[in-house]
Amino acid sequence: GPGPTCVLGIDLGTTSVKAALVTGTERGLALAQSCSRETQAYGDSLGAAPQGMEQDVQKIIRALNECLAALPQQQLQQVTHVGVSGQMHGVVFWKSDKGCKWSESGRGPAFEADKVSPLVTWQDGRCSPAFLASLPLPQSHVSLATGFGCATVYWYLKNSPDFLKAYDAAGTIQDYVVAMLCDLKKPLMSVQNAASWGYFNCRNKSWNTDILQKSGFPVHLLPEVGDPGSIAGRTTCAWHGIPKGAKVGIALGDFQCSVYSCLTERTDAVLNFSTSAQLTISMPLGFQPPEVPDPSSAVTYFPYFNGDYLAVAASLNGGNVLATFVAMVAQWAQELGFQVQESAIYPRIIQAALAQKHSTLSVHPTLFGERHLPELLASVSSIGASELSLGHVTRALCRGLVENLCSMLPVQQLQDVGVRRILGSGSALARNEVLRQEVERIFPFPVVYGKDVDSAVGAAMVM
Repeated sequence: GPGPTCVLGIDLGTTSVKAALVTGTERGLALAQSCSRETQAYGDSLGAAPQGMEQDVQKIIRALNECLAALPQQQLQQVTHVGVSGQMHGVVFWKSDKGCKWSESGRGPAFEADKVSPLVTWQDGRCSPAFLASLPLPQSHVSLATGFGCATVYWYLKNSPDFLKAYDAAGTIQDYVVAMLCDLKKPLMSVQNAASWGYFNCRNKSWNTDILQKSGFPVHLLPEVGDPGSIAGRTTCAWHGIPKGAKVGIALGDFQCSVYSCLTERTDAVLNFSTSAQLTISMPLGFQPPEVPDPSSAVTYFPYFNGDYLAVAASLNGGNVLATFVAMVAQWAQELGFQVQESAIYPRIIQAALAQKHSTLSVHPTLFGERHLPELLASVSSIGASELSLGHVTRALCRGLVENLCSMLPVQQLQDVGVRRILGSGSALARNEVLRQEVERIFPFPVVYGKDVDSAVGAAMVM
């Protein structure tokens, strides 16, 4: 007979797409199946803007289709709800009636991206501090930063206005997927994603329409906004065998979903190291963020669920810094006439660092700046002749990444709100024992690591 009903959770990440099937058991929700595919969506032909960071949406959707094709057909046929999360802040544009093309795959209809722009990601750096300062002041508790959807639209408005004329809809990559699945004529965006775009007032749940219109902003591109956890629509056909009419949730922020998948107590703090890094705590019930942000503050208040907020130190520097370091080592080896795969370098530098328990070498690892200090770049100090080995440098780099996050949301602040333990998650933390050692050295709390703490599972759990 038919199996138990399932919920499909999808996360459209910076480097990979993940799909997770969650089912109900006597002990609660359980992960039944999951699949992940790297998107390989960054391309040399993209990112024509200086400091631009763009991804090919067609490749992202291709990776999504590959993920679903790898999941058991029988369980996909039991899916009643679909939850979608993805990278916040970024923006993709499309033609509302031509955003995708549907075709028959081996297991039912699937769609491919069609009249869609590249995805300008959260890592995009085209909006300089001077450009951001020239924009109207938002009525929002969130400071505007480069990589935010509305800031990127302003950049196109000033530098390439004809680009915008080709499209009549916009959203995050996860909003795009939900719009395609439900055939939404107007994109629907959650409060979580809207806050991440800038120019959104979380208190009254509305865009700063008056401010935007006065400066010529194309407000027709702004999505409708709804509460996280609500239903955006239903699947219009049997997508990859998932029944037609399955309920699709409004798209969510990947960060909020990753926290939702593991946060059980208000006394827990969540530390996530993946491409970027975040340290977050729950704010007390009824908390409202200040009406005006402090641009110099490293802490941002993220809308969560049921009107709650998370206090988040969201660093732009995490696993991406380690990846850049590994790429640098590979490049140096190549310049010396050796071919070494980056995948072979990573475990070796970790092993070398494990042999160096202490190092006076100091690495300030802000290669990508920080949103509250965009011009603060990385530096290395206290360089001694005896501490130049790969092990010393890797150990100091890992320590610097944790110390940087800790400087944004200090231990004293965690203690003041009653934090009792740290929940550690994220791919960079999972595969790097040195990073875990530094977390345990710097934070005076028990640290618990979650193997399956991820946004795809969180997106399914919300449903």
